[in-house]
Amino acid sequence: MAHSCFVALFAFVVFHFVDGQNNSTYHDGATLAQPTYQPLDLGSVRPLGWFKDQLELEAAGLGGNLFDFYRFVHDSRWIGGSTEYSALDEASPYWFNGMVPLAFGLGDENVQSQVKYYLDYVLDHQQDDGWLGFEKTEATRGLWARCLLLLGLIQYAEADPSQTERIVDAMHRYVVLAHTMLQNNYTGLIAHGNDTFDTAGWGVGRSHELHIPLQWLYERYPRNNSQIIWETMELMIDGGVVWGADWRNFWVEGVYPPVLYDSTPYDLSWVFIHGVNMAEGLRYPLAVYRMTNQEALKEQTRTAVDLLAKYHRSLAGTIIADEYISDLNPSRGAELCIAAEVLFSSAYIYQYLGDNDIADWVEQTAFNALPVSVAADWWSHQYIQQENQPWSRNLTSDGLWSDVNSYANVFGLEPNYPCCTVNHPQGYPKFLANSFVSTEDGGLAHVFLVPSTMKTTLSGDNAISVSADTNYPFSQSIKYNISATSPFDFYVRIPTWAGPNSSISGNGNTTSTAISPSPQGLQKIEVPSGQATTFTLNLETSPRVVTRANNTAAIYYGPLLYALAIEYESSSRAPLNYNTEAVLPANTTDSHTHDFSLTPTTPWNIAIDPNQIKVVRSNTTTSSSLPNPIWDLGAPPVELRVAAVEIDWPVAFDTAADPPANPSATGQTFSARFVPYASAKLHMAHLPVLQLATVDL
Repeated sequence: MAHSCFVALFAFVVFHFVDGQNNSTYHDGATLAQPTYQPLDLGSVRPLGWFKDQLELEAAGLGGNLFDFYRFVHDSRWIGGSTEYSALDEASPYWFNGMVPLAFGLGDENVQSQVKYYLDYVLDHQQDDGWLGFEKTEATRGLWARCLLLLGLIQYAEADPSQTERIVDAMHRYVVLAHTMLQNNYTGLIAHGNDTFDTAGWGVGRSHELHIPLQWLYERYPRNNSQIIWETMELMIDGGVVWGADWRNFWVEGVYPPVLYDSTPYDLSWVFIHGVNMAEGLRYPLAVYRMTNQEALKEQTRTAVDLLAKYHRSLAGTIIADEYISDLNPSRGAELCIAAEVLFSSAYIYQYLGDNDIADWVEQTAFNALPVSVAADWWSHQYIQQENQPWSRNLTSDGLWSDVNSYANVFGLEPNYPCCTVNHPQGYPKFLANSFVSTEDGGLAHVFLVPSTMKTTLSGDNAISVSADTNYPFSQSIKYNISATSPFDFYVRIPTWAGPNSSISGNGNTTSTAISPSPQGLQKIEVPSGQATTFTLNLETSPRVVTRANNTAAIYYGPLLYALAIEYESSSRAPLNYNTEAVLPANTTDSHTHDFSLTPTTPWNIAIDPNQIKVVRSNTTTSSSLPNPIWDLGAPPVELRVAAVEIDWPVAFDTAADPPANPSATGQTFSARFVPYASAKLHMAHLPVLQLATVDL
């Protein structure tokens, strides 16, 4: 997500003047297409159990403390400071977009005070012409960072009604200005002449990102300004098309590149092959679909999901791209920002398509790809993760990766580039906010099965309260307690991996009954009024082996990816500047911030026999507490034992080479300890397969 080396690909662009033209599809009464499942307003869902622990760690870690010390937030020009990491001016808007759902999802007063200060400053300093931000000249005013700001603003308006009116006022003033700018040759979106706000084209690659906040404004608070809101969204898309960044031309079988090497023919823009852009670009067809109601765009979204899953989705759920896609090599990197954006995009897509495997993908990313790149205490993070990561350190080579330096897999404050420092905190708070949805029949569904409580009011003033008490995904049992003032239908999503012996107990029944989910994977529970409805869902599963190319495999149990547990020694140093590699000054660090190198002390070079797997559990009853932090080696209560043998495994570019196609054993078969991938900061998850002698697991 940092600097790009593909400038030459877009150096020649023919610009389209739109002065005086009006090709808008807007008409009085124009409505937006609706999702299958509606998200609830921010603050409706609160965390419980281990997931509450995680959000509290985030609030006590980097995310909740950047405001107090980190130069790109604490000294941001958005709040009167002097520091930005690029002309995009995106750092503190990224932070705001993630901190608002953390503040109100967790109910953390300290974080709430931070986002309130930011909100007050930005709104109080809105410029006379409606511009939100500190930039004064046309050359420096880019629209992209405002997309992030507005995403934060609409979440704030949902969570705190006392601020809604002033937020909506500011948004309307800004939209009128943005509309005028875009009518003038897409000013603020496409850089012209001496413009400095976005000389690479990040904003045009993300032109659809204004749609979520403007569609929210259009539906909830149009204020007789509907046409300008609608046309502004159209102009954003039109500008991207003119520039050459129309994602409808990329998410196409035969156009989408299955692999991408220097020798691969490719004649579209660089923006499509950048990992974070791709994670955000997944939302593009649906953003347009809402305005056109073209079913083909929903179908294209499904195509996009399938293409990504087949060619570039990692075992952990993110996109393998460092920073650009290549292939499924498990030593290639996956940027942390990608995991955060995939988590948001997949939840958004699920709400429109309703496909159960997409909800599985959401959980796959949430329980694997996001937390593996964040330290257990949430005070450091990687820029990129690897499926096979035998060590984390400043490598002697960066030759394996594209536009990423040798420091990128270090756990630190700002390894490689600061975007992940300010963007990663959005992942878990938004995941929580999207974990419950309302259904088309007027009911509610728990779709991402983390422990939580939910309170909302359905039509007819039906006040609903739900608690989900669980250690999921470390346990497959969830106890629900539901109350309602009027009858309604409640649904629980049954993951696709759940076996036929999954069952429901309670709810007035003395025996367990088998689940009977809908084709969309939703188990229906009829909830009466005036009394508590209590039941327990028990999901049955067993280890699953997923095969990959060249006789390799990975192992899952429930939604968790498992990996070889590698013991390590950790050493720390003062955080380094991402750009100069000098030690950062004290005024932009904290006593908790360090850069860590992890050196393995146990073997990493193994092959496995996936026909020999044993599940090893500690006490995982629904109500038992889990260790905190949970994403630490040895903390999760379910491990696997897998038959394995050490093999010759070469090193290339100072990291594990490709998994050997014909592995040669160097020792005796043994029982290898496998743990949830996200708890193993050093790990091997994509492994060669051998048929081994039977071993006592």
